[in-house]
Amino acid sequence: QIEVEESGGGSVQAGESLTLSCAGSPAVSDRKCMGWFREIPGNDREAVAVIYVGDGSTNVADSVMGRFTISVDSAKNTVLLQMNNLKPEDSAIYYCGRSYSCDPSRLQLYPTTYWGQGTQVTVSS
Repeated sequence: QIEVEESGGGSVQAGESLTLSCAGSPAVSDRKCMGWFREIPGNDREAVAVIYVGDGSTNVADSVMGRFTISVDSAKNTVLLQMNNLKPEDSAIYYCGRSYSCDPSRLQLYPTTYWGQGTQVTVSS
């Protein structure tokens, strides 16, 4: 059974930082893809960042370029989303997804993708 669990959300002021963490079970291997997506209630889920653990290929959405960074920790069992200079428009529920196939250049995780329950990020102006 594949499990995905996010943590690290919260409420901050504009300009502040947060780090989201995504833990996977079983352990993430080099063939895994992971990504962060976000959703505002009533809107479609949008891709924020994707990483292919095998070669470290990453990509982030234009809306967060230069502010957000996706990375894998040394144990390759946790994916981090470092979010700096947060803006009110970054407020959303952030979901971590895990897949065996992806295209970071297209910010896509391909089926079957396993999702966590999401973590709320709220940025106040």
